[in-house]
Parts: sequence; structure tokens; C-alpha cells
Amino acid sequence: MNKIFSLLICTFCSLTALAQDTLSAILKSLTDDKKYDRIIDNYAATPKDYSAKSLYYIGLAYYMKEDDNNCIKFMNLSIDKDSKDPKPYYIKASTLNYMKNFEYAVKTFQSAIELNPNDCEYYSGLGDSYYNLEKKDLAVEAYKKATQQKEPSDRPFSMIAQIYSEQKKNDKSLEAFYIAKSKISKKSDSYINALFNIGLFESMNRNYDKAEVAYVELIDLSPIDYHSYAKLIQVYYAKKEYEKAKPYKEKLYAAYKKGVLKDNLKDMFCFDQFKWNDKLIQAYERFEESSKDIYNKHLFYIVNSDDKVEFRIQTEYSPISVEQGGSKYLLCMTKGKTHSTFNIGFNDNFRYENLKKSVIDILEDKVKPSATSRPNE
Repeated sequence: MNKIFSLLICTFCSLTALAQDTLSAILKSLTDDKKYDRIIDNYAATPKDYSAKSLYYIGLAYYMKEDDNNCIKFMNLSIDKDSKDPKPYYIKASTLNYMKNFEYAVKTFQSAIELNPNDCEYYSGLGDSYYNLEKKDLAVEAYKKATQQKEPSDRPFSMIAQIYSEQKKNDKSLEAFYIAKSKISKKSDSYINALFNIGLFESMNRNYDKAEVAYVELIDLSPIDYHSYAKLIQVYYAKKEYEKAKPYKEKLYAAYKKGVLKDNLKDMFCFDQFKWNDKLIQAYERFEESSKDIYNKHLFYIVNSDDKVEFRIQTEYSPISVEQGGSKYLLCMTKGKTHSTFNIGFNDNFRYENLKKSVIDILEDKVKPSATSRPNE
């Protein structure tokens, strides 16, 4: 009799385990098909008798639906039934990051890593927690461990470079962006970001040939990245290779006419930057070219060491000068409420070196204005 009773118990347990395995398989299939609403509607109401794996899939459905509280609830239920599976810890920790509970997320990611120390995403998530806690050295350490795993994702490579940049460790940041470029997919946004920052840092280091290589590759991969067109133009101006800049200027003008330029490119673009004494001179060119009224065309902003614009020198379209057979643009200066005009003119085919020299002459007080006014008074 006891043997029969024992046999019945074993049979019942086997059938229960089989049912649980079947339910887990169903939930996995629904998860693979991204049918998260069906999982929640059909299975979330009666979780008591579910296996740890089934509870995990229900929690994952809530995770994908961005229902943080229910996700945490089901991940906890799954962990209570099987504390050796790292996946519920990872999803729970990721949800805690979204909930900005970063201290608790750190502990939960560490639990996942203890169970599986070979998953890139676990370390990357831990890095995100530390980053948001402003513990950036610990974040870098976690991201570096993420990059050392098999098939690492793009994010930790990019985040290492970003943190070094935020810490003003430009050399380390540049090195990290080169590493990112060598490791991540060329089809990803992270690759584009790496190229842009390589161009930026190489330009800052005056390694213009390397900056050119980065920006040319970027534009080839992303032909509508118009900010990179402007950066490449600046590289060519720094190298005094003005003819190479022309086709990229033309593309910016064409994009302007199509109305696709946005933000700080909507009206003008920076084409040159250079130092004068302790000042940074940023040269911009406006797209406007057909107005019959006075307008500014080239603007040289004088920026001090505190990144404040002190004043500007600009070329201004002069309808009166054109009417009298003179130059199309006159060189002027706006300083506070004072507007000054200089007896220096340029046409569309001017040599940039001449314009730049004239700007510097004004800065060095070698040229006096022919007229001064305070038009707002």
C-alpha cells in the first residue's frame, strides 16, 4: 500500500513538473513573439503555483511594458523560488536603475554577477548605477569589465570614453574612443559618435590630418550628419586648404535651401576657429545671400577665457555700396551698443586670408572705423 502511495506521489510530482515545464515553454514562446499583453492578461493573475522560470517570464513581460512595480514583484517571486538564477536579479536591477534606486540596483547587479561573472550586460548595468551615483571611477571599472566579456555591447566602450571626457582626461578619452571605434559595429550610432569625438579631440590637439580622416569616414557613413560637415570645414580652414572645404559648404547651403538644417545650424555654421592673444575667435558664415536689405554674412565672435562673447566683428551686406559700384560687404564691429564701420570691403570671391588679416588688424587697433553709431539710442 505504501509503495502504491509513494508511486502516486512520484507520478503527481512528475506531472506537476511537466506542467510547469510546459508553461515555461509557452511563456518563452510568447516572449520571443513579443506578446507581452497576452502573457500578462492570461497568466499574471494566479502566480502562486508557477515555477521560478514562469514567474521570470511574466516579470519580463511587465519589464517590457515598463510596469516597474509589477516587474519587481514577479522578479522577487522568481528569486524566492530559485535564488541561483542570475537573470531575475539582472532584470530587477535594471528596473531599479529606471526607478532611480541606484544603491539598491548596485547590490542587485552584484548578486547577478556573483551567479554569472561572464555577462557583459550585468557589468554594464552596474556601471550605469555607479555613473548615476557620481561614482565615476567605479563606473569605469565596471564598464571595463563589461568590455572584457565575450561579445561585449557598444555601450560600455562609449561610456568609458564619455566619463574620461567629463573628467577632462582628454588623452584617455581619445584613446578610449579609438578603442571603441575598433571594437563596435560600423552600423551603430556608437561608431558614429566615436568618429565625431575622435575628430573633435584630434582637432583640439591640432592633429588635423587625423581629424580629417575621422570626419570624412563619418560623413561617408552618415551623409546627413551636417554638424560633421561644419567640423570638417573647420579642419580644412585650419589646414588652409580652403578649396577642399568648398564642396562641403555647398552641401550645407543645399541642405539649408531644403529646410533640413536645425538647431545651431539653422541660420549659420562655424567655419573657422583660431586664437588671438588669450582670446578664441569663432568665425561663422550665415546662409542668407539674397536679401536687398542690410544683413550680416561673416561673424567673428571674440570669446574670452570664461567662454563669454565680448564683442564681434562682421561683414555686412551694403546695398548702398553695391548701388554705387563698391564692395558687396563692408567690415563692421558691434561692441556693446556701439556699431562701427570700417573702410574695408569684400566681394563674394574674397580671399579668406585677407579677411582674417583685416579682422586681426581691427583687434590690434591698427585700423580705425570710418563711422561709429549707437543705433538703439
